[in-house]
Amino acid sequence: MENIEFTSDTYTFESLGLSEKIQNAIKDMGFLSPTSIQSKTIPVIREGKDVIGRSQTGTGKTMAFAIPAIEMINSYNDKSHVMAIIMLPTRELAIQCCTEIRKLTKYCEGIRPAEVYGGAPMDRQITKLKKANIVVGTPGRIMDHIRRRTLKLDHVKLAVLDEADEMLSMGFKEDMETILHETPEDRQTVLFSATMPPAILSITNEFQKNPQLIETAGKKITLDNIRQTYIDVPMGRKSDALKLLLHYFDPSLSIVFCNTKKMSEEIALSLSRDGFNAEALHGDLKQSQRTSVMDKFRNGGAAILVATDVAARGIDVNDVEFVFNYDIPQNNEYYVHRIGRTGRIGKEGNSITICSGRRQVSELLNIVKNLNSKIEQIDIPTNDDINYRIAENNLSAVEKTLNGNISERYKDMVNMLMLQGYSLFDIAAAALQMNFAEKEIRINDIKSEKKQYRKKDITDYSRIMLDIGRTNRVAPNHIVASITERSMLHGSDIGKIEIYDDCSVVAVPSDSIENVLDRMYGAKVCGKPVRVSLYEEPKRNHRNKPENHKKSDNASNRTKEYGKHKNDRKKINAKKAYRHAAKRHR
Repeated sequence: MENIEFTSDTYTFESLGLSEKIQNAIKDMGFLSPTSIQSKTIPVIREGKDVIGRSQTGTGKTMAFAIPAIEMINSYNDKSHVMAIIMLPTRELAIQCCTEIRKLTKYCEGIRPAEVYGGAPMDRQITKLKKANIVVGTPGRIMDHIRRRTLKLDHVKLAVLDEADEMLSMGFKEDMETILHETPEDRQTVLFSATMPPAILSITNEFQKNPQLIETAGKKITLDNIRQTYIDVPMGRKSDALKLLLHYFDPSLSIVFCNTKKMSEEIALSLSRDGFNAEALHGDLKQSQRTSVMDKFRNGGAAILVATDVAARGIDVNDVEFVFNYDIPQNNEYYVHRIGRTGRIGKEGNSITICSGRRQVSELLNIVKNLNSKIEQIDIPTNDDINYRIAENNLSAVEKTLNGNISERYKDMVNMLMLQGYSLFDIAAAALQMNFAEKEIRINDIKSEKKQYRKKDITDYSRIMLDIGRTNRVAPNHIVASITERSMLHGSDIGKIEIYDDCSVVAVPSDSIENVLDRMYGAKVCGKPVRVSLYEEPKRNHRNKPENHKKSDNASNRTKEYGKHKNDRKKINAKKAYRHAAKRHR
């Protein structure tokens, strides 16, 4: 494997020597200059060399392999066979890749791409395949067509595996290998992957010849243009916090990420009920439904897309302003793929992660730390903040209109109203009210607290009491977890914990006592609802111990009780034995 070094990243599409037809198509698509992965990869693929492209999503990989594929097919007179096969992990990616190829071939003749994927009618795909010379699809459906003999790969000159690591994680390894075996041995093989697990290396060793490794700083490309922020909200207020954020920032296009299909459905429904234009996207939707949802999102028919991680692998929309993580991503890769939906192709983007409690904040900060990135905490917008921002936007819109051409018809209307005795001030106010009637926001403000989850030097403690104890099998770690999850305290801030049969006494910093009592309202420990109150010191006896929680005395009393019952049982058993012997004797 040879690693390609480049002395400069300054390229233009003209400098890459592309055909005039492709350059015109690229201009129509709105791209001015190639991305790093495009400028580095296109010349190497055009030379016919095998390539391993290590790059994150959102860096323009599709054009990096699509342009050489189109030029390669154009170089042949006979275009009646499938000459390029492109494998991707999801249906959405297959559709989008094929769409981009069609845009690139706007001025080219004889290039006929066809997408094949599961969940779509087989007969329509078979009809397309009869004329196609570029096939884009998921490994599973490509295998289906090979078995049906509706797809032959014996004329393939170029095979592309995009997002190869994701295809492996989805269980497509055997399909990928079988498909590559169906192609000629002298074909060119190009592989793109964000990571290089051993399974990827085994594929490259078997199917590539002296591949040249081209790497780009994927994380920097996908994250540097994104402002990463988070908020910390009380338990049960995540949905309200999301709606406040949407009201405040009012993004034209945004994506909300959830960890489960059920949650994505619930959030989309909740947003729709509150007047937001939201749609859910997850794996349980039929292909026709998924296509309809994505079409709405791309065309502005749905401003908010509520998606799961698997479904989001195929989202490739360049104008997403905000990404909201409703649930904490399961790992670093999911986090990158999520927020990489915004800030694409050099544009600036924004991501906001909604956390609830110390654990979720810690999980998020660890993810960001592992990515060598930065994140900041922001305040939760209030209703006043939202109304103020709306007013600013309205004023800006009025100023823009005043600086433009105002129709004489509306000026005549103002003169007529003034002749009827209305003041110019009242007329203007009425017009603004008609045009900018404020929507009523029925969401209670959420107090934003800058929680500091670090150990503090604490000298003064107060004690609280929980009505749960040893009989409920509670342990100190259960209590610490419940308190730190809800309050601003770190585990090391909590003092001595005393657990008795029916209650527990916990020492917490005196300056946090009110916050803890407030936050612990309605809390659960070991799955049991608990009542929390300020601990009142009991009266002490001559041994200077609390009268109501005597561990040794209680233990002694229990021993005496047990001994008393034991002696009673011995007497009862002796009487029973005597009666039984007497009966036998008779």
